[in-house]
Amino acid sequence: MRKWDLPEASVYRKWSLPMVEIFETIEGEGTAAGYPTVFVRVFHCNLRCTWCDTPYSYAPAQPEFEATIEEIVERIGRFSSRRICFTGGEPLIHREKSAALLAAMASLPHIEDIHIETNGAIDLAPFDALRRKHPEWERKVRFVMDYKLPASGEEHRMIRDNFRYLTQRDEMKFVIGSEEDFRHAVDVVKQHHRQGQVLFSPVWETMPPRRLVEKVLAEPLPQVKVSLQLHKIIWDPAERGV
Repeated sequence: MRKWDLPEASVYRKWSLPMVEIFETIEGEGTAAGYPTVFVRVFHCNLRCTWCDTPYSYAPAQPEFEATIEEIVERIGRFSSRRICFTGGEPLIHREKSAALLAAMASLPHIEDIHIETNGAIDLAPFDALRRKHPEWERKVRFVMDYKLPASGEEHRMIRDNFRYLTQRDEMKFVIGSEEDFRHAVDVVKQHHRQGQVLFSPVWETMPPRRLVEKVLAEPLPQVKVSLQLHKIIWDPAERGV
């Protein structure tokens, strides 16, 4: 397992990352749904899911801006929210730079929760090692691992060893786009789930929410939470910055 030792904050806060947007809204899904949250969206992704709703966060699109970690943290501090959604693209794709940004965000005294929307195809081991090493990470930082299913076209890229690093505070999300996806998600949960909240989220066009609820109840899956995307109910699904 690769481990990272970050330099002093005075050094890594000068590092820059390609960014898409930083804005405040409510969290739309998962266990934090409904809470006011600052979204920190970085550019680049290592996957190309068929149903992706943020294609502006990876090539051939371009970053909206470049920002140093110091500048990103300063912008976060302008908002009153105590929660951060670290997302993308894939927020952990920048490796040490991603870890440095996490460290800087965790150092903000008013921040209580930083949930990382990671895609399941990035090795969580070095990030988990940092989380265990630093008390502020241990208290604040958690993973929301989006395990890709067959309808995404990227299931073969999933790193199943990542389940080893999920704790009771973490979440794993399965976006269900078909009957095959549902069966596959059930199998993955039975074989690999150890700790953390399991979320099943529907692709509305091919798996209507009502149908997904019926399947969860019929299975039965009493510990699975059906997660809808509130932001797509409140605002136009194509609207950004909400």
